[in-house]
Amino acid sequence: MQQSSPETGLTDFLPLEGTDYVEFYVGNAKQAAHFYKTAFGFQSLAYAGPETGSKDKASYVVRQHSLTFVFTTPLRSQNSMADHIYKHGDGVKVLALRVPNATDAWQQTTQRGAKTYMTPRTLTDDAGEVVISGIHTYGDTVHLFIERKNYEGVFLPGYRKWESAYHPAETGLLYVDHCVGNVGWNQMNKWVKFYEEVMGFRNILSFDDTDISTEYSALMSKVMSNGNGFVKFPINEPAEGKKKSQVEEYLEFYEGEGCQHVALATHDIVKTVTDLQNRGIEFLKVPVSYYDTLLQRVGKIDEDLSPLKELGILVDRDEEGYLLQIFTKPVEDRPTLFFEIIQRKGARSFGKGNFKALFEAIEREQEERGNL
Repeated sequence: MQQSSPETGLTDFLPLEGTDYVEFYVGNAKQAAHFYKTAFGFQSLAYAGPETGSKDKASYVVRQHSLTFVFTTPLRSQNSMADHIYKHGDGVKVLALRVPNATDAWQQTTQRGAKTYMTPRTLTDDAGEVVISGIHTYGDTVHLFIERKNYEGVFLPGYRKWESAYHPAETGLLYVDHCVGNVGWNQMNKWVKFYEEVMGFRNILSFDDTDISTEYSALMSKVMSNGNGFVKFPINEPAEGKKKSQVEEYLEFYEGEGCQHVALATHDIVKTVTDLQNRGIEFLKVPVSYYDTLLQRVGKIDEDLSPLKELGILVDRDEEGYLLQIFTKPVEDRPTLFFEIIQRKGARSFGKGNFKALFEAIEREQEERGNL
């Protein structure tokens, strides 16, 4: 099933309807789900485990608007899931993409060189059917293709509705804006080629070590986007610097390539970040001097400067508008996975003007950990 891309006019052999869900392999899924409900404002959605016939793992699904996270934990050792957590710690395993035809998505990508993770299979229950297939990407991360047009159930067959008496208020998180992958030395272009040739993505932005560097460290990044722009995957690799970059620190502690952060969209970043801070989420802070010249750099913005300064929210502008963004500190004890909160006011870019201030803030954290 091919369709024309509205952005390029080219035939899109892998039409994507957006991110279906992000699945994390974690040491304790019940506790992880509770944390994301409490701290990020997700709501209980679905559960799979021994009670539903899943004897080797338990999964808790939470949702906020169009944003769905799945937390999965193995119930025994001596399996690939337990090995994944032992090696990487808690982290992203699955970036699931919604497609109109999961069988065709698998055929299109594997015939172009993708390594199969899951051959197409149909899952059914009383609410209909879902077709799922999957391929490997960088590190131990995988893409699942989810076709759910014939399904009316709560999440997927095999899951039941998760009833909970605990319903913390949402925080205004809407959907996945982009997911960033960290890959090893000289591996960025290999994975750029993979997304171009295997999945039909385009490289829409590139940053080298002259764009993303401080006195001590540097990295390079290329942003890959599918035809309609619904799915974006920036790919980072380390670059030579005096000291260890954030990407090197991630690769060392994650023990391999993986998803570094997931960017979550909001329509009111001041309210969202205020709520998240009040619930205990910690954010990177740039020096207050960043705000002294902000309006000269980015021009007029709708927001009052004082709450942005108080919260540490960064602003950048491109030809199409501006964006506001902020990054959490790592949400694990390992300095690996973190989240970005982003509000776009027309801008399609990724905050190039904030890189230096942001990276210096990250380096201060690295230095405290003894990893710079």
